[in-house]
Amino acid sequence: MIYIKANIPKELNYIDDELKAIYHSIDSVCFYIFKNRDQRNEFVELTKGINKTDRETIY
Repeated sequence: MIYIKANIPKELNYIDDELKAIYHSIDSVCFYIFKNRDQRNEFVELTKGINKTDRETIY
């Protein structure tokens, strides 16, 4: 495990984990928030193995 201390807004902690998709790159972390679990799962399936820029166009 690698631990990196960060100031994550409290509001993100209140959102159910099943409604979030979290991706990271070399210099950033991105939280995608969805209205329901099905939307999140569809997004995760569609974005498997693609780069950050392409993932952003799908969202």
